[in-house]
Amino acid sequence: MFIIHPFEAFCGHDPKILILGSFPSVKSRENNFFYGHPQNRFWKVISAVVNCPIPTDVEAKKQMLDRYGIALWDSIHSCEITGSSDSSIKNVTPNDIRPILEKYDIKAIFANGKTSGMYYEKYIEPICGVKATVLPSTSPANAAWSVQRLAEEYSVILKYL
Repeated sequence: MFIIHPFEAFCGHDPKILILGSFPSVKSRENNFFYGHPQNRFWKVISAVVNCPIPTDVEAKKQMLDRYGIALWDSIHSCEITGSSDSSIKNVTPNDIRPILEKYDIKAIFANGKTSGMYYEKYIEPICGVKATVLPSTSPANAAWSVQRLAEEYSVILKYL
């Protein structure tokens, strides 16, 4: 099924880092916000890294991101995708992150998972000229990584916040 990304980037007031996923899951598209599937560990991981309670609704998630200077977006603007499966992604149009980089003082860009990193490197990095650090995916499909281990890897963001 061909899908256009259904919601905008979240930047808050003064983001210092940008974390890019690949493309929103079915649950995220239903919730109209990032990492909406309850099994995705993103919110647990970021909460552990910044040492704050895990947000339970979209407004609390936005407040946490804004408080810690974290912007969220995805590498892909539109694609063909089956369900939420990154491995099924075809016919990609990338997101243009230049407006975010022009408006905000982003210190570092991180990709949540290899798929996001691959599309970033292929389509976005040549345009914006900024390398992204690829972090392990917080998706439940990446079951080999515990929340604690993910949080250890994601703690690299702290030096930019």
